[in-house]
Amino acid sequence: SSFSEPHLVANMGIDLIAGGRNKKTSRTAPKSDNVYVKLLVKLYRFLARRTDSKFNETVLKRLFMSKTNRPPLSLSKLAKFMKGKEGKVAAIVGTITDDVRLHDVPALKVCALRFTETARARIIKAGGECMTFDQLALSAPTGEGVVLLRGPKNSREAVKHFGAPGVPDSHAKPYVRSKGRKFEKARGRRASRGYKR
Repeated sequence: SSFSEPHLVANMGIDLIAGGRNKKTSRTAPKSDNVYVKLLVKLYRFLARRTDSKFNETVLKRLFMSKTNRPPLSLSKLAKFMKGKEGKVAAIVGTITDDVRLHDVPALKVCALRFTETARARIIKAGGECMTFDQLALSAPTGEGVVLLRGPKNSREAVKHFGAPGVPDSHAKPYVRSKGRKFEKARGRRASRGYKR
């Protein structure tokens, strides 16, 4: 017959995500179901789009990160990093923790996702201020006068065990039951047992 169906054959392509051609592995949204984090993402997505500020883009990117990539920052490190930056706001996309080794806490204006109870109490007692990121967005929408900080990522206990323990010149920490004479203290660890490195 003269009637013919429209030609609907599409060219075969590569499933970019499933087939492995998708080279973009960075997150575009947080894995967390925390509604407050999602609201912050909404806010900083808007700010990153509407302002040409690198600060907002960086904060947004860090809000997507896993907990491992958002390491906590102690009060002592915070005080050290903010020395000579009086009048500026310290921002950390993560947790601020207390440090008992620090005696005198300077008066700091700090913005973070979380504060431990003692850290918050000490900052406020010293005449400082604890802010949230939505408060920061109102006071500094482009991040002007804000120092963006990060905690030490490789200070986790797990990182100390990376590598092969027992190999010459390796400083990887072995997983042992106890730290004593009988545990991983034989050949290569004592001169009386073969050799000592």
